[in-house]
Formats: sequence, structure tokens, C-alpha cells
Amino acid sequence: MDRLKGKVAIVTGSTSGIGIGIARLCAAEGAKVVICGRREEKGQAVVDRIKSEGGDASYHFLDLTDVTTIEKLIADTAEKYGKIDILVNNAANVGLKDGRVDELSLEMWDAIFSSDVRGTFYATKCVLPYMQKNEKGGSIINIGSMASCAGDLGSTAYACAKAGVDMLTQYTALQYGKQKIRCNCIRPGLIVTPENEAHVPQVLKDIFTSNIMVDRYGCPEDIGHACVYFASDESEYVTGQIINIDGGMNSHAPTVAQFKALNSRTW
Repeated sequence: MDRLKGKVAIVTGSTSGIGIGIARLCAAEGAKVVICGRREEKGQAVVDRIKSEGGDASYHFLDLTDVTTIEKLIADTAEKYGKIDILVNNAANVGLKDGRVDELSLEMWDAIFSSDVRGTFYATKCVLPYMQKNEKGGSIINIGSMASCAGDLGSTAYACAKAGVDMLTQYTALQYGKQKIRCNCIRPGLIVTPENEAHVPQVLKDIFTSNIMVDRYGCPEDIGHACVYFASDESEYVTGQIINIDGGMNSHAPTVAQFKALNSRTW
């Protein structure tokens, strides 16, 4: 379990949900992991859990909408550990019910873009000079969303923001690949976490599982395993990629679930 041995990783938004799963698996593979978010008590609980599992972790405050905290996170991490090898841009404002175009206020649009695109961009910009100093460069992993795969009835601002993260991934990969800095994006499907499980109604689970090609919905570790691969030297030849970790939901025709319900393969 040493695929990330000797590496220093920052996982934003790692005080809950998917971020915890990513951070724990990175630590289990030998990385020194910086847990960051706005909730110090929850962050310290994650640090304590990782340490109890034999990993190395520390907490740092981060508010993705406040650029000074992004700057301080990156600078303090580099000063403490001497380098930064991995940045996982996981923190985001999840506006899954932000509405249709005519329902959205500019304030809501700006709030989601400020965290999901602006914050991701600025964290990437701030970490680049440190990765450029590394002999082996570094790995930037953006957590996108399957919301950016196609149009939907709501979540307009969130989906558009995550589409921006997709493109930022490819631009970063192109512009810094020759300096051994890789950038890839993971789009999670339905991920049920200890924090959100009580708020995910069964009807929503049923809609998703009728479209998922495997026999379950996702968990944080599903995203964590992909992050470990992208963060490790195993993926040195992989950059600019956007991968759906969604149980195959976005890999089939949109009518499949309805035909399955009819016990039919065609009309």
C-alpha cells in the first residue's frame, strides 16, 4: 500500500463526503494528506481517523470563495512539507436544485461559479509554481459532475460550472504537460455518503439504479480509487482525460430504462 509513498497531497473539501473517501485512500497509499475545508472540528476528526488508520494527515482551513485562504493553503503546505505533488480540487458548491434559466438569480449563478469554477481555477493557478519545481511534476485532479454531460430539467448553474471544470482540465493538461504536470477530471455519478444518505429519497435511488449498469449506486471510495490512480506514477501517460465514475449510467441510450421496464429491447 505505497502507491503514493513520499507524495504530498491536498484534497479540498475533505471534511465530508467524497472528500473523506479520497483523503483516506490517498493516505492509505502513503501520501501525506492535507485535509481542508471550513469546518475545523470535522476536519480534525478526519485527520484523527486517518492517523488511527496509520496514515499521515493535517488540517488547514479553506474557504474556496476567499482567494486569500487558497493562497495560504498552498503556501503553508509547501512550507510545511517542502513540496506539493497532488492537488484534488474536490470542494464545490453543490447547487443541485438551483433551477431553470428563468428561475436563477444572478446572485445564485455567481455564487456557484465562484466556488466551482473560480475557486478550482485559482487553486490550480496557485499550485502550478510548486509543481513546476518538482522533478516529477505533479498531478491535478478535478472533481467534476455528470451534470455536465447533457441538459437536464434543473441544476443549470451547477451543470454549466462543472462544464467549465471539464474544459479547465483539458487546458491545464495541454499547457503544462511538457513540464510533467498532469490534469484529469472525474465526474461522479450518484454517490451516497454518510452525510447525504438520509436526504436521498428512495424514488431518486430507484431512478438512478434503473439507469446504472451495475447493481448498486456509488460510494466515496469509488471516487477515491480513481484519484489514487491519477495521483500515482501509474498514470504518468494519462492526462487531459474526463472520466465518468457513474456505474455506466451515461454510456447507454436514454431510453434503455423505459424499455427495460417494458421487458422489451426495442419498440
